[in-house]
Amino acid sequence: MQDFAVVCEQAARAAGKELLDWRGRFEVREKGPADLVTQADLASQEVIRGIVLGAFPDHAFLSEEEPNRPPAGGYRWIVDPLDGTMNYVHGLHGYCVSIALERDGEVVAATIYEPQYDTCYSAQLGGGALCNGKTLSVSRTQRLDEALVSVSFPPRVTRSSDEVLNFLEVLETCRGVRRLGSAALNLSYVAAGQLDAFWATETHAWDIAAGLLIVREAGGIMTAMDGGPIDFNRPKFVAASTPELHTALRARLRPGTP
Repeated sequence: MQDFAVVCEQAARAAGKELLDWRGRFEVREKGPADLVTQADLASQEVIRGIVLGAFPDHAFLSEEEPNRPPAGGYRWIVDPLDGTMNYVHGLHGYCVSIALERDGEVVAATIYEPQYDTCYSAQLGGGALCNGKTLSVSRTQRLDEALVSVSFPPRVTRSSDEVLNFLEVLETCRGVRRLGSAALNLSYVAAGQLDAFWATETHAWDIAAGLLIVREAGGIMTAMDGGPIDFNRPKFVAASTPELHTALRARLRPGTP
């Protein structure tokens, strides 16, 4: 397990360096409405692939920029080479590399690396969560009216969509709501106690696989919106620092269209 964690962090840091090197010289194209990709995404992915498959050539590889879905079972690396592409393109902070290793459907090692600040969140199954070597722990917030909460929206929403209605419902109840632009970093901030909760109804496995383990190893709760296991094929979830806050937030949310 230790080798997995070392390779995971090594790949994330190398990919983060690639993202910094590409700043100011990339071109942008749209994969879909408001869904961007750059040469930096692709270069970061190839760095990660070279490192993880170089160390473990028999493992499967799933990435945002290469969304093939190999059969379940065995080891699979789940990679977002640039989470927060919109922020990156506009020169904002709030982007990262997210890498998780899944074994037979369970995430066993994870790294989320924010290269702008050289901040590295990591976790191993049963080994706790760390930020730059220091132990992470979620907040103790139990009440929604005392909570700072974050949300991820799909690239396009309408004013009558469940996502907007959920936002308004929670906004009226909690201390504050943030939309930061990176699901992986939102989960890292929940693990670090900087956010108290986070929810999203339209994400992918590569957005949340690493953050799932980091939140849980920091003591947080993360489930599907109905309280059950998260389906990586179509993840809709609520993450929170405490069971009480998790229950309170779930009670306010519509699950969204299937």
